[in-house]
Amino acid sequence: MTTPYHPPVKRSVEIAGHKTSISLEPVFWDLLKRAAAQEGLPVNALVARIDAERLEAETPPGLAGAVRVWLATSVLG
Repeated sequence: MTTPYHPPVKRSVEIAGHKTSISLEPVFWDLLKRAAAQEGLPVNALVARIDAERLEAETPPGLAGAVRVWLATSVLG
């Protein structure tokens, strides 16, 4: 049996033509891939949408935190 507890894994994504990296635990990468597939989007496009939404917040969180919150409220919620 594989444990869900694993340190974050850093991966590169492209947002609006700029490369950046995000560190997420593998379980969140898996959820992000599933969510992107369900929305018919590439992972980069979904991350870009989450990024745009987070920047509208009064106090924007970091991108990795925003991805986790989006997943918790959109996929798990």
